[in-house]
Amino acid sequence: MFIAEGPKLVAELLDSREFACLQLFALDEWLIANARMLKQYAGLEIFTVKDFELEKISLLTAPNNVLAVFKKKVQAIPVDITGKITLVLDTIQDPGNLGTIIRTADWFGIENIICSPACADMYNPKVVQSTMGSLARVNIFYTGLEEWLQKNKKIKKYATALNGKNINELKNIKEAIIIIGNEGKGISEAVMNAVEEKITIPKIGEAESLNAAVATGIILSQLI
Repeated sequence: MFIAEGPKLVAELLDSREFACLQLFALDEWLIANARMLKQYAGLEIFTVKDFELEKISLLTAPNNVLAVFKKKVQAIPVDITGKITLVLDTIQDPGNLGTIIRTADWFGIENIICSPACADMYNPKVVQSTMGSLARVNIFYTGLEEWLQKNKKIKKYATALNGKNINELKNIKEAIIIIGNEGKGISEAVMNAVEEKITIPKIGEAESLNAAVATGIILSQLI
């Protein structure tokens, strides 16, 4: 199971029906305001709590009206990614980065994200909160990248790197695997060896590198 907090996130996850909601803890005023919506979810255990009780069980610095416990779902690795752009994350370890990447992928219509086993857990509370509901609309899978890339060798793979082809030269790509590397070490050598082309965001200033989530947004915006 995993926890989601706040009116917007809890409402989005409930509405998506992608995750079964098992328990819900909320302030009385929130429950009254959302009574009609909650009637749709038969079997959901609902608990009225006081603000100081919500503060005790919340993982947020400033608790926000409602906290819900959802059941994780089991997902099979996608067999067919032809005709799509798929994101591959090689050891993205910061939960905030992973959550932002999932939300960004949702914005650009990316259906699937393949994560290496060393990536942050998609159900980490920081990941869940920073996706702002996109967790229900983007499929996230964890698997060994080298083997998975080998199985999908017919689809062109682009790796983000500091010494790659300028992304401004690439436009309207309909099918590709785009690989984003670790925040500090980049893409591992084993994964890089499976790549046909390196791509880079042209640098104008003096910053050494870009945040992984920011880089993902820029690349998707340019390529799509």
